[in-house]
Amino acid sequence: MADSNWVEPDVKFVKQLQAMGGDTLKKCYQCATCSVVCPISPEEQPFPRKEMIAAQWGLKDRLIGSSDIWLCHYCNDCSTYCPRGAKPGELLAAARAISVSELSWPSFFGRIVPDPRYWWLLLAIPVAIFLILLGAIGHLGIPEGEIEFAKFFPTLWIDIVFVPLAVIWIPITFGVGIKRFMNSIHKNALANGTAKQKQLVVPDFLRSIVCVIPGILKHTKFEKCTTNRDRYVPHLLVLFSFLGLFIVTNIFFVALYVFHSPGPYSQLNPVKILANVSGIALIVGAVWMIYNRTKKAEEDGKTGTYFDWSLLILVLLLGVTGMLSQWTRMLHLPLVAYPMYFIHLVFVFCLFAYLPFSKLAHLVYRTLAMAYSHYTGREPCE
Repeated sequence: MADSNWVEPDVKFVKQLQAMGGDTLKKCYQCATCSVVCPISPEEQPFPRKEMIAAQWGLKDRLIGSSDIWLCHYCNDCSTYCPRGAKPGELLAAARAISVSELSWPSFFGRIVPDPRYWWLLLAIPVAIFLILLGAIGHLGIPEGEIEFAKFFPTLWIDIVFVPLAVIWIPITFGVGIKRFMNSIHKNALANGTAKQKQLVVPDFLRSIVCVIPGILKHTKFEKCTTNRDRYVPHLLVLFSFLGLFIVTNIFFVALYVFHSPGPYSQLNPVKILANVSGIALIVGAVWMIYNRTKKAEEDGKTGTYFDWSLLILVLLLGVTGMLSQWTRMLHLPLVAYPMYFIHLVFVFCLFAYLPFSKLAHLVYRTLAMAYSHYTGREPCE
């Protein structure tokens, strides 16, 4: 007699998936067209058919604990060719959003960051922090004379806020999420036979991470998409603009604290040129992505989820306020430049502080999932 397994559906989880954008999942009748047409699905235990089964049955641990929901790059070829309109791509996107919340620590932020009811609170936190600091040092007014942002908000005080975010908050919060993520996907891989070793061999896994990074930087997976191929270039623009701005920030940090060379710097400075190019690329990429998202929403008749839109809007506002801060400074408009700089710092804070709880967390979790797929021998590096 065949072995039997007791399945207890989580109806609440099914409704949660439907609310997050996977509302068509009940239309799936398991024809496996999605797994066949997906250009990036591994040959061994391909997705997303098995994920659709788990979603319909409300098998939360099996779906959220799967690395395969992160291997999906939202090509949407599966949704295009689905004969029933079940939209597996939307289902996996919903599963990723819920997964980020489930992995999050502290769980409070995991609940409020993706919730549209609390956007004001997420903005109020940095606004309050910055106003308290400015009040404490007596810098709440608009400085007179030549516009220098350091006269308004001293760089040292900015770094007192952002350095702990970068070296303490993000590593700890992401560290907890990563530990939970790796434990979960390895447990599921052992259960379905994908993983052969009971314990994760860390050196081998680290080599797998190094192996997949070139493919991520080149967006090799995106190139294989057909339906959503127009996402390839704007995603590259945003990715490399963030990398460029990260390099610029670190160079200016060293210039200030090691070589004691504070800004503002000449527009002809090579690092300043990189900053401007990266800033423009960030705005262009964000506008392009918003346009693509809007076009898709019109075609599908759905506006999309707050989880998606909040990040796109934040990235755009980050780029726009950064460039406007610089331009209004150069045009000698202190009544605009200083408030714009303050607003820009608020958005930078939001990007950093809420990174482990937002859609941007996929940069980490997808990288780890791709590395794990290579580590277990399911996929080669590209």
